[in-house]
Amino acid sequence: ALASPHTINVFDFGMTSDGNFYYVMELLSGRDLESFVRDFGPVPADRAIHLLRQACHSLADAHAHGFVHRDVKPANIYLCRMGLEYDFVKVLDFGLVKYRDSRSLSQTLTGLDHQTTGTPAYMAPEIILGEAEVDRRADVYALGCVAYYLLTGQLVFEAETPMKMLMQHVQTVPVPPSQRTELPIPAELDAFVLACLEKDPNKRPQNAEDLLH
Repeated sequence: ALASPHTINVFDFGMTSDGNFYYVMELLSGRDLESFVRDFGPVPADRAIHLLRQACHSLADAHAHGFVHRDVKPANIYLCRMGLEYDFVKVLDFGLVKYRDSRSLSQTLTGLDHQTTGTPAYMAPEIILGEAEVDRRADVYALGCVAYYLLTGQLVFEAETPMKMLMQHVQTVPVPPSQRTELPIPAELDAFVLACLEKDPNKRPQNAEDLLH
């Protein structure tokens, strides 16, 4: 149903004879943003904006169709070469993670080790608290976390355990990204990231299309 060029193409899906689900996607030439930043460091503001706009295009298309990604993070955003074009973004893994009740969230946390990377680093406060059904504003929060990582090479919050990190997402006001990197970040971009990271979803941009404007 999704038509954005920045959304991964899925060509087929089904069930094998032994009961395993499979799906067939396009083959991408590139690497995910998590490993890219880890190996090469934060990206300049203008490049970060270029990459984020493409991710927003994909998410805006999904939101317009009533879909919520639910697991936006650098590992699910691929930086590709498409023909002669470089820095072409593809967003992966739509709808593979759902937090529809406290049980599914607790199962996710139980399966995590004590590393600080992964889903807890990009989880919106309302998901953690179980106060509301997951909606498009959770993707906006996660994209703010992705922007923070791109600009600083660091997570919004650092913690020894996933649970401590989750509590910081609920309680702690983030430091502006410009204060955590030596690269210049315009005040408008600082404000954009912090708006996405508002604890109250009503104070954030309400969907990815709002971010494009």
